[in-house]
Amino acid sequence: MNLAMPELGVSHGGTRGCTKNLVVRVLASRWFMVFASILIMSVNGTLYMFGLYSNDIKTSMGYDQSTLNLIGFFKDLGGNLGISAGLIYEVVPPWAILSIGAVMNFSSYFLIWLSVTGRIAKPRVWQMCLYTCTGANSLSFSNTAALVTSVKNFPHNRGIVIGLLKGFIGLSGAIITQLYHALYGDDSTALILLIAYLPAIVSLAFLPTVRIIKFVARKEDVKVFSDFLYISLGLAGFLMAIIVLQSKLQFSRLEYIGTAVIVLVLSLCVPLCIVIYEEIKLAKLRKAIDNPSRCELPPAALEPQSGWSRALTCPNPISCVADILKPPERGEDYSILQAIFSIDMLIIFIATTCGVGGILAAIDNLGQIGESMGYPAHSMAAFVSLISIWNYLGRVAAGFSSEILLAKYKFPRPLMLSIVILCSCAGHVLVACAVPGSLYPSSMIMGFCLGAQVPLVSSIISEIFGLKHYATLYNVGTLSSPVGSYIFNVKVAGLLYDQEAAKQMEALGLKRKAGEALRCRGVQCYRTAFAVLAASTMFGCLVSLALVIRTWKFYKGDVYKKFTEETTAAEDVHDEKTDEK
Repeated sequence: MNLAMPELGVSHGGTRGCTKNLVVRVLASRWFMVFASILIMSVNGTLYMFGLYSNDIKTSMGYDQSTLNLIGFFKDLGGNLGISAGLIYEVVPPWAILSIGAVMNFSSYFLIWLSVTGRIAKPRVWQMCLYTCTGANSLSFSNTAALVTSVKNFPHNRGIVIGLLKGFIGLSGAIITQLYHALYGDDSTALILLIAYLPAIVSLAFLPTVRIIKFVARKEDVKVFSDFLYISLGLAGFLMAIIVLQSKLQFSRLEYIGTAVIVLVLSLCVPLCIVIYEEIKLAKLRKAIDNPSRCELPPAALEPQSGWSRALTCPNPISCVADILKPPERGEDYSILQAIFSIDMLIIFIATTCGVGGILAAIDNLGQIGESMGYPAHSMAAFVSLISIWNYLGRVAAGFSSEILLAKYKFPRPLMLSIVILCSCAGHVLVACAVPGSLYPSSMIMGFCLGAQVPLVSSIISEIFGLKHYATLYNVGTLSSPVGSYIFNVKVAGLLYDQEAAKQMEALGLKRKAGEALRCRGVQCYRTAFAVLAASTMFGCLVSLALVIRTWKFYKGDVYKKFTEETTAAEDVHDEKTDEK
């Protein structure tokens, strides 16, 4: 099954004729591939929406907080255990990865919905953990297909690409929340059903679109990405305003439908207009050079998939071990094992375990934090949306700014990562101090810092270890998130919450009934836990500074030298062919 379509741009090779039909050209263009990747990301950030329906799971199943946090840990584990997606990506085309993710997503969340609504027998805890883990893991398949393919298509602008696409993942929570209210009102159990079918439908719709496209990089590419950024900023601003209004006013179903329509226009119609406009410009350029019958990319130029078995096996075991212990220079293509066993990867793992793990613990406990501090129930959706929007802002800000600072001032990306981890401590401190109304600014701080860390870590991994096995190494870097989530969510936040809840019941002379959920009231429920999170995050910041020192010389050089040389060579060939014609 070959779903790859050639890119219809400025010719620099290939013999297959291109259709003159604008619709077909748009569907086959590289910018439509970016558009498809954006839409896929826009509905695949459901990992951060657990706080909206976690109370439904807790109440319907009769779980205590430790059990609910255990389920939350398996959600984080599945969402970040993307090595399987990365390894499969090494040997199959992107459309196959999208198909696998769609099937996993629908089947898992549909079973959760059936369980919560009582349509099937109450599952055991391990079954709920399995459903949640598999459903969250499905996101890594669609995210890997869209993001890794886009990075390989735009290696010169990887920071911008990662920031933009990861930004839409961060924004997706707020997007889906508006669609959910428009379709189902305040029925939070229906949100689980929406999460089941919406990402699956979008991924399946773009199976032929997401693929590797080879073309000569242009300076104008940055401007096009900037146009996508401006649209996303407008969408984020609109969502932010709507969230503020929804926290103050009671929206009717019709008003929710109106806001959802505007969200769809901004996230779907306007970006598509950019794609069409860029294809019209390319069509005029083709006409100007009098070469309308050539495609920019012949099918044979599609990048072949490399077998991951070659990266993990070696005919001579002694030589293989020696290669692992003697990795190439930073920026060259590492093998999977060379990267995994490197000190740089270990530092990244420890730093993000503390930095990301603590924030994930806060997000997963958001519903219970708000409840214990006396926030009204409708504020929970506002907190989730705030985290989603500021998560988006953090991703695009870190992606674009780090790329600009690196290009102009050689500012190391690891140093920016250290600064972001340090800033996230403020969010934990605000929750620990329990200042009235502090959950609003802490949600914004933690959402921004979580979002900023994602493109920084992804870009750092691609720059230090190369792009040859980026699909796998990108997912190796995310493994720190479930480890941090388990430590800080299950063993710190959940355990301390249940201990405080048990003390409160004992003080009131009450005994917990079988199947009754433990509930804690007061600022003391999470005070100690978030003090621990703040201290751990500070430790992660100090660890990340070691990576700054180790890579300082590398980032002060030409990080993209390899790709610059390849582009120059391709442009020379293109110019020679143009002169001949």
